[in-house]
Amino acid sequence: MLMSLASSKFLQNLTAMVRFIATTTTVIHRHLRQHIRTFVNARVKWVRDPYLDKAVEKEKNLKPLLSLKNLILSHHSKSLPLRTISPLKPQLNLPITALKFIQNYPFVFKTFRPPVPLSTLHVKLTPNALSLHNDETLFLSLSHYRKDLAHRLAKLLMLTRAKRLPFYVIERFKFDLGLPHDYLLSFLPEYPDYFQICQMGFKDSDGREVFGLELVKWREDLAVSVMEKRVKSEVSGGRKRVHIRFSMNLPRGFDLVKKVRNWVEEWQNLPYISPYEDAFHLAPNSDQAEKWTVGVIHELLSLLVSKKTERENIYCLGDYLGFGIRFRKALVHHPGIFYLSNKIRTHTIVLREAFNKNILVEKHPLMRMRYKYISLMNRVLRRGIPINAGAVRYRKRLASLKGGKRKENEKRMRQVRSVET
Repeated sequence: MLMSLASSKFLQNLTAMVRFIATTTTVIHRHLRQHIRTFVNARVKWVRDPYLDKAVEKEKNLKPLLSLKNLILSHHSKSLPLRTISPLKPQLNLPITALKFIQNYPFVFKTFRPPVPLSTLHVKLTPNALSLHNDETLFLSLSHYRKDLAHRLAKLLMLTRAKRLPFYVIERFKFDLGLPHDYLLSFLPEYPDYFQICQMGFKDSDGREVFGLELVKWREDLAVSVMEKRVKSEVSGGRKRVHIRFSMNLPRGFDLVKKVRNWVEEWQNLPYISPYEDAFHLAPNSDQAEKWTVGVIHELLSLLVSKKTERENIYCLGDYLGFGIRFRKALVHHPGIFYLSNKIRTHTIVLREAFNKNILVEKHPLMRMRYKYISLMNRVLRRGIPINAGAVRYRKRLASLKGGKRKENEKRMRQVRSVET
């Protein structure tokens, strides 16, 4: 009897010890993952995604076109001499000469000569473009849009530890955020309880004081990332998830090496740290720090109306925030979360989960407005008849393919004749 009791007690103690060791090992393992780097030494290849490339290419020349439109309409006559526009090609980021650019979009711009002697060529907007601009102006003045913009701009500032950014960084994201071109005068004064202009405490290369935008106070209600919102909605819907995992969407033909795939799976199960928390205490080369870095980039792209931005913009923000090369590594290591497109003369980082093929899953109202400009841009005149430029490109491509097949058939016929003779 005594032996059986002693044996039972021994087994209980042994079981408790095993549980303690297992729990301690798990805690130590998690702790180590916060301080060590386990990313495998394997090359993560880049594979082209034609759908996301098309999503990027769709907006080719949209930004310079809108800049030129705003410049023309800023003049009291709503028109400008071509000789005034031409020297501004670098500032407007025009890819070709101003005249050629204007001629490429006959449904947006119209050239004319004022009815005065020796007048030079002038540029104005077409009635269609002017009507669309008026609709855009009305939309941008709506209170709910401006409140949404204020919240997204505030969240961008909250991604920084000091709750402020120099204007040269904000300028890089101005178009992608949907800020008005004159936001310093037309937007910021409406929200004195949100924003204030401040000195950044350093000077530029020319020795001039650098100014920036600062959040007046921390807003706890905004300090919730899109990933955290998504999980909360899933939990409220009856589906519980232990870990916050990033959506992974790899293109057809992309296959991760097994050891990379295993690493990604373990990495996904690490704790999610909000991008609005300061996690710079983590070892910079650790897996946990990389998951936080990915979360910061993910939240940044989620704040933008088009869910994409130029790679240099992200690098610029990362350098200012003190991430150094960590932004660069995160973009390379996670092609299932971020896609790098090299279309339209630049490199663009696209948030994969925001797109279904080449279509935005959730279109911001401002993007709907921009797509209307793109529709005007795609219309050209053929023998005085308006047609879609996309249809013209398709016909040319089809004709070239048919021409290539015809040449190939002719070559084969020549070879057959030579054999017969």
